[in-house]
Amino acid sequence: MNHPAPEQPADVAARLRHTFRTGRTKPVAWRTGQLRRLRAMLTERGPELAAALHADLGKSAAEARRTEIDFTVREIDHTLDHLDGWLRPEPVPVPAHLGADATAWTQYDPLGVVLVIAPWNYPAQLLLAPLAGALAAGNAVVAKPSELAPATSAALARLLPAYLDTDAVAVVEGGVPETTALLAERFDHIFYTGNGTVGRVVMRAAAEHLTPVTLELGGKSPAFVDRDTDLEVVADRLVRGKFLNAGQTCVAPDYVLTDPETAAALEPALTRAVEDLFGTDPSACGEYGRIVNERHFDRLSGLLGSGRVVVGGGSDRRAKYIAPTVLADVDPDSPVMREEIFGPILPIVTVPDLDAAIAFIGDRDKPLALYVFSESGRTRARIAAETSSGGLGNGLPLAHLTVSDLPFGGVGESGTGSYHGRWSIETFSHRKAVLDKPLR
Repeated sequence: MNHPAPEQPADVAARLRHTFRTGRTKPVAWRTGQLRRLRAMLTERGPELAAALHADLGKSAAEARRTEIDFTVREIDHTLDHLDGWLRPEPVPVPAHLGADATAWTQYDPLGVVLVIAPWNYPAQLLLAPLAGALAAGNAVVAKPSELAPATSAALARLLPAYLDTDAVAVVEGGVPETTALLAERFDHIFYTGNGTVGRVVMRAAAEHLTPVTLELGGKSPAFVDRDTDLEVVADRLVRGKFLNAGQTCVAPDYVLTDPETAAALEPALTRAVEDLFGTDPSACGEYGRIVNERHFDRLSGLLGSGRVVVGGGSDRRAKYIAPTVLADVDPDSPVMREEIFGPILPIVTVPDLDAAIAFIGDRDKPLALYVFSESGRTRARIAAETSSGGLGNGLPLAHLTVSDLPFGGVGESGTGSYHGRWSIETFSHRKAVLDKPLR
């Protein structure tokens, strides 16, 4: 049987641009209709997506629902509840010299055709949440799932055309050649989630067409633990945040920063927290995921020797399994501290005091997230004022992502631009200035 040749990236972009120019995507009714169809796909075909996520990353059905499917459904629901208000034109004062009959306002215009490039670690959520924002803003969208999560990519390529307007939404699968071909086309916005190396490639390609970009990158997100905290609570929250998705989360705590005395007391608390969450043999725990592929497994295995193993340290290349691991006595110049870990290894780095911790953070690239565990309001205020990060979480890692009214994004090396909730409308729209002066 002969199968039709896949549509070329240039043809996809041209076809969607034609759709956008007809005005089809601009009415609010079309936007909300697409969001409801996307929601229906997630609720009706969620088990298929969960099965694909398990195949790619070993995610349990519960974790797939919680972090990918239900997360995106909540984002869609929040957008549907507030979209009319977000899109309402906002009047602004007019100077007296223009006359009392002059009025002015701002209004959101959709940008046009948006390219969304998703990563492999949350391959459904990180494609569909930006897609939902771009559709809510009235754009046509080319969705590029990650080839490193092939089961999820295939599922999305099959399901999205069955639910969404195929004249305005297209899925392009493939690896580097297909992505390179897409980046050669002119888009009105490019939204990329991934690492800084590819982010630079995206930005260079976008510059050829003066295309604006949103880069959701990563970095080494510190967790500062103060000496006055309840270490059992801190350990439980660190373990839950760090080892979700086997540590393959861009805002996971990358390393712990604390004083030597607190570090010594934290070690047994972290050991207990790992065993409480995953049991004495995490490889047998159905809620603990796997490393995405052998290349990343080998990279992570090479970092295990960067300190003294407090808990974990075991691995199985055939199963792509690395145990939840805590390392102590870690030198700041060791291999595990030179790159974003993006895996289930949590180093503990010691500093003398708060001043040294703030200096340590400031001497490095600005992280995507910074977490503070302290009962001291002064300490929390100092870190907020004296450090720079994409987001700041006091007492709870990862949770700021779940607040739809908070912008999610990085700063400096950890990214540029933001999204979620109304911030997606800001990202995927142009805020147009309008002045009206009657001719009479």
